[in-house]
This record gives sequence, C-alpha cells and structure tokens, in this order.
Amino acid sequence: MLSYRKFAYVYDQLMEDMPYPEWLRFARTAWEKHGMPASVAELGCGTGSITIPLVKSGFQVTGIDLSADMLSIARRKLEETPQGGRFFREGSIRWVQQDIREWELPEPVDAVISFCDCFNYLLEEEDIRAAFQRTYKGLNEGGTFLFDVHHPNTLIRYDEEQPFVLDDPRVSYIWTCELDGPRCEIEHHLSIFARDEQDRSIYRRFEESHVQRGYDPQWMKVELTKAGFRDVQCYADFEWVEAGENARRLFYVAVK
Repeated sequence: MLSYRKFAYVYDQLMEDMPYPEWLRFARTAWEKHGMPASVAELGCGTGSITIPLVKSGFQVTGIDLSADMLSIARRKLEETPQGGRFFREGSIRWVQQDIREWELPEPVDAVISFCDCFNYLLEEEDIRAAFQRTYKGLNEGGTFLFDVHHPNTLIRYDEEQPFVLDDPRVSYIWTCELDGPRCEIEHHLSIFARDEQDRSIYRRFEESHVQRGYDPQWMKVELTKAGFRDVQCYADFEWVEAGENARRLFYVAVK
C-alpha cells in the first residue's frame, strides 16, 4: 500500500484538474437508483476533495486514508471553509487513519465509496479480496459500494505514451513508467519540482514512486459476488453504459 509523504503537500496542486464533480455526480446518481444514504465512508479519501463536498451536502461522512499527512491536509481544508468547525462539532465528519484492507468503524454505514483509482494500489489479489470483504462487513443491509479503477488497458497506454511532463510555475514534474506486462503492474516514477513558499525563486526537488496494478473486470465482478455483494455492475468512464475494452476507467456498483 502507498503512504503519501512529501507528495501529500503538492497533491492538490497536481490534481486540481481532476473531475471531482463527475465522481460526486456518479455517486448521487447511483444513490438515487439504490437508495440515498445518511452515512458514507470514503476509502482513500486523500485530502478530502470528495469528502468535504459530501459533508457540506448533509451526509455524515467518515474519511479513511492510510496517510496521516493526507488526513492532516483534509482536516485543515475543512476547518478553513465557512462553517467547517461546525461540522466537527456536530459530528458530521470524522477522519480515520486506516488501511482499506482492514478498515473498521464502530457502526456500519449506508454507503462506501472509493474513487480516483485507489483500488489499483492494492497489488495482490488477496488484497482486493480483503478490502471487498471488509467493505461488505462495514455496510448496512442494502448499502451500496461504489468505486472506480483504471482499466488494465489504461495502464498499458500509460507505458506506451510516456514520458509525461508538467511545466507549471507552482509545481512541475517529469513522469516516467515501467510496466510489468504479465502482472499488468506499472511503476510510476515522478521527479517533482515544487516552489518554496518562503523563497519563491527556489524549487525543491523530490522523488516519488507509485505502483498500481490492473485487474480483469470480470474477475473483479466475481470477487465482489464472492464477498457477498449482489447486483454487481460495471460501467465505463462516468457514464451508465456497460464497460468495454475501450473504457479508460471502470466504475463498479455493488449492493449488499
């Protein structure tokens, strides 16, 4: 499992173009189909870019992440928003540092979400199974489990299309990849140059390596069913259409 450290402090700058509204829209549409939850757990919540809008919308949310740095930033972001302190006082939000393969809360929740390909960071089949089983256990009867992953072909395309370069005044990177074809496992190497907040003429360089693995979509559906979920569906790229080989991102919807 990946535990972000220095990367956590430039994460929001690098991810500001990510389609967070689309993830939120997908979740709401799924809940309209299967039942609107009161309580939600987000696995791999990162810096709270999905968690915080859910809290503001009236859901009781638990943000779960392995990285203490990510959770610290998420907590600060919420505190800095209007009425952020009120959400803490009212118990609408809690932040929990846990491994998504072993997560556990005092009480079950109505919905579990995990977006932005968090499950691709689980590198062994038994890790996927453990996370599915823990999630099934952590849901109320009739609760929904929503998550997305990269299609295996997306990881192959990353390897084919590399290197990637970002040149931004605040933070830049050089990103290369190494693909293990038989395992469909890719290692991302990033050299990141972040502007020093005290002396803006200086850039600090640090290195990050992230490893992800792609899993066969049909195998994922079978493992969700084995974990106990029913009505397991797989959709493509934020749309309610059946996922095919051309899909870049797979969205799973499973009901307990």
